[in-house]
Amino acid sequence: MLQSAGAFSGFTRLCKGLSVVLIGGHIVVQLLPHAVDYLALIPARTIPFVWNLITSGYIEQSVYGVFISTIGLLFIGKLLEPVWGSREFLKFIFVVNFLTSICTFVIAIAMYYITMTEFYLYMPVSGFHGVLSGLLVGIKQIIPDQELPLLKIKAKWLPSISLLLSIAISFWIEKSATHLPFVIFGTYTSWIYLRFWQRKPETKLKGDPSEDFAFSTFFPELVRPVIDPVASIFHRMLCGRSEATNESQGYTLGGSSLPGSDPIEASRRRERGARALEERLAAERLAAAHGTEESGRDAAENV
Repeated sequence: MLQSAGAFSGFTRLCKGLSVVLIGGHIVVQLLPHAVDYLALIPARTIPFVWNLITSGYIEQSVYGVFISTIGLLFIGKLLEPVWGSREFLKFIFVVNFLTSICTFVIAIAMYYITMTEFYLYMPVSGFHGVLSGLLVGIKQIIPDQELPLLKIKAKWLPSISLLLSIAISFWIEKSATHLPFVIFGTYTSWIYLRFWQRKPETKLKGDPSEDFAFSTFFPELVRPVIDPVASIFHRMLCGRSEATNESQGYTLGGSSLPGSDPIEASRRRERGARALEERLAAERLAAAHGTEESGRDAAENV
């Protein structure tokens, strides 16, 4: 029991604050249902209500949605925030949420013009599951080989499993299909951010060029030869202009450079992630042992 209590402790102040925002947003849309029209992402109303590109990611319309998002944020944030720092962690959440909303908006408009179905224009989309999917990508980056004790799978497969389950559920539960764009784009934009854009203040470099974090690693090894050529197209789109500069810096990967990335730094980051996880688990075990001693001492005094 004490070990379980230790697992439910140590949540960061930032994650607790964001959890209050999620719960508060859910309460608002329950008490004021019309607030969904202004806070959720409704493509036909995004102009002039442009703020819904930001607010939609923090509005959970269902009880199970706010529960899963809050629990996921607290536990994943407990691992990521000590490694990234509070400022970078908050920046990651904001950027992934905003990019996910923009991508969803663009796809919805495109689907309307393709099908001429107004459903895509007036479908209210909201929820933290896009950011939550992105946080799983962060787990894949810092502790890819950490095996989950209950599921017996490595952490690097969490984003892929989450995405696969979301797609499968969308075929069975029609309402869950509205969450799918956030999950897909949350996963992809978070990988883009961590792979190419995330800056390291201590080294003034950015991105993670390691082969273990390539886009094809989200897929089974059997299909990776097919995925790699497609991923290279996006690589050239994102950092083609930086090739010459990066070659002079000496940061290359597979014959092509990433913008300001350092594979040594990527390895160090994973080591820091594993070290932070070990320190967190050690602290929880120490707290549990201390609690056991206190309980034993109290029992002895009562006797």
